[in-house]
Amino acid sequence: METIILSNGVKMPLLGYGVYLVSPEECESCVLDATSTGYRLIDTAQAYYNEEGVGEAITKCGAPRSDLFIVTKVWITNAGEAKAALSIDESLRKLRTDYVDLLLIHQPYGDVYGSWRAMEKAYRDGKTRAIGVSNFQKGRFYDFAYHADVKPMVNQLQCNAVMQQNGIQPVLDEFGTKMMAWGPLGGQGSDAIFGNDTLKQIGVKYGKTASQVALRWLTQRGIVAIPKSTHRERMTENLDIFDFSLADCDMSAIARLNMHDEGAVNFNDPMFIKMLLDTYK
Repeated sequence: METIILSNGVKMPLLGYGVYLVSPEECESCVLDATSTGYRLIDTAQAYYNEEGVGEAITKCGAPRSDLFIVTKVWITNAGEAKAALSIDESLRKLRTDYVDLLLIHQPYGDVYGSWRAMEKAYRDGKTRAIGVSNFQKGRFYDFAYHADVKPMVNQLQCNAVMQQNGIQPVLDEFGTKMMAWGPLGGQGSDAIFGNDTLKQIGVKYGKTASQVALRWLTQRGIVAIPKSTHRERMTENLDIFDFSLADCDMSAIARLNMHDEGAVNFNDPMFIKMLLDTYK
């Protein structure tokens, strides 16, 4: 497994398994399938309601805890220094571990600065090896990172071959922040990826599928990808991307596929923010 090095020196796998929309009932078995297939990075969140399943799986999978890279996220309803601190301990309890490898603020709303202070303390106390944010678009990210004492080590964003997040990359680079891609094979863009003629044609050159080419394009750029599947054969396919490298001409051809640079969700839309805040009071 190829890795990247975060700004604090922590090594992070470039490909992981995401459990968004994996039901609590099937999460344990899915994560066990993923770890037995070879995944070591597992991405969950308080709002996914399946941290317990991840915790059960990581205690049963047989891999040493030090070989795993566990990610979780603080949700909006736990924003603020005191509430975030309590929620971090609760996540650790559910995950059945003394620490996570990466802790993120899930959404850029509410008292994110209070949450960050709790996360900085958790980082100093060894409850997490790295801290970062999720869904912070470039203006919001710049303001937040500028004022944070510990700069975010990761920003998790919707990023894939047709939603490339190019505009935020210089801002991330300024603060030494790595990008992590949710929805690397879709998230309202999957048809454009799986059925994309350019990706399929490039795949023929390497004996790979369009989705494997799309994942390799991300990881070859140093972007961590976390595809999700409940099917073991697809987990295996998604993981099988490190035995080839895309030529420069192929990387450029994929770069021209960009359709919607900031992703399908406008996190600056007041109506979207109102919907989230009203839903999760």
